[in-house]
Amino acid sequence: MNIVLIGYRCSGKSCVGRVLAGNLNMPFLDTDRLIEEKTGMSVPDYILQRGWPDFRRMERKAVEAAALEKQCVIAAGGGVVMDPENVRALKQTGWLVWLSATPGVIRERMALDRDRGRIRPPLGRVDALQEIEACLGERMALYKQAHDFRVKTDCLTPKEVAQAIMEALPAEAPGSRGRTH
Repeated sequence: MNIVLIGYRCSGKSCVGRVLAGNLNMPFLDTDRLIEEKTGMSVPDYILQRGWPDFRRMERKAVEAAALEKQCVIAAGGGVVMDPENVRALKQTGWLVWLSATPGVIRERMALDRDRGRIRPPLGRVDALQEIEACLGERMALYKQAHDFRVKTDCLTPKEVAQAIMEALPAEAPGSRGRTH
């Protein structure tokens, strides 16, 4: 079984995924990195040149490939839940963990990424906080419907989030402590 991290951008999926994979001695896959490897372009550059619809098509292919893996930690793109086929594919082989954060914390993390030179493509032409709130409003029900377990990441380090996930793993998951939920 795979452990799949879902949630809005800057909720901690990639950071937590690497920590979790290391703790569980499992491979780590990031669907955005799979797209970058396939296209030879960064996600922001790909979206600027090809547009969001083409990116979502590439994302579906990356999700399909990741879902075929066995016993991996997968960080899925923030909008992956917008396509029911993505959720279906990930649920077939995975336990979906929703990493959530408040809009203010997400905006702070996005600003830190920008300061470090990691630019995230805008989803619209509004203020960052307005964009985050609007997108979360659209996606909240989808995250709620898709997830098997949720961790609120606002005040936790990636190590603490990974620990919370490991403590909640279902009995059939790799690295599980035999707990059932």
